[in-house]
Amino acid sequence: MTFIVKPLSINDLTAMKQRGEKITCLTAYDASFGALIDRTGIDMMLVGDSLGMTMQGHTTTLPVTIRDMVYHARCVSRARQRAFVVADLPFMSYPCAATAAANAAKLMQAGGVQMVKLEGARLDIVSFLVQQGIPVCGHLGLLPQHINQLGSYAVQGKEPAAADKILADALSLQQAGAALLVLECVPATLAKAIASQLRIPVIGIGAGIDCDGQVLVLQDMLNISGGKRPRFVKDFMQEAGTVAGAILAYHNAVKQGAFPAAEHSF
Repeated sequence: MTFIVKPLSINDLTAMKQRGEKITCLTAYDASFGALIDRTGIDMMLVGDSLGMTMQGHTTTLPVTIRDMVYHARCVSRARQRAFVVADLPFMSYPCAATAAANAAKLMQAGGVQMVKLEGARLDIVSFLVQQGIPVCGHLGLLPQHINQLGSYAVQGKEPAAADKILADALSLQQAGAALLVLECVPATLAKAIASQLRIPVIGIGAGIDCDGQVLVLQDMLNISGGKRPRFVKDFMQEAGTVAGAILAYHNAVKQGAFPAAEHSF
């Protein structure tokens, strides 16, 4: 008997939030890892512009082009059977609504993804993309594409005024039509407040246990990225011993509410 795997949709992820089931997500950049992640049962794969560092050897995400993103998105999407696939719009690929739409269309048509992600409270762009039928994931907190403005990869939203702005931006993104939100490197208390007030799923990375789901860079959680591992990352490879085992251990830990622990939060 042949079993048909039903691909997940944004409606499935929203339903998971509503019933309190944690959403699991990992970055993926190629077909081999994409297929392995998908088979393990991970709910989402993010083709992140983090590939600039993990795959291309850059020190930031800024050199990544839309052509790079389409190529890697296509590789991952070919391997996908179940997981919901999201891809980043890279640096300066969405300076205005028309350009953002053209590049988002490339990621969806040629890259095969189901949603695009962009950084910051770009409400006009989010609204325009949604009007064109393009699902959008917002991204608040630490914004890697803004590293030259930020100066360092530091926790965001620690001061009350900054926390209030991130919360307000999150609500505004939802109002503009964003169907998903990534929160990166913010205090766990702030992430909890945002996740509880938003109807859309909130996926955390360095944002504590109370987000609706978690995402990590694959190479970080396998401890093969080189350099210092971020505080919010756990080395799942250490105990599992195999790549497949590490991915499954991460998936189970998130589903069971065992990751992230206090030591992985701010």
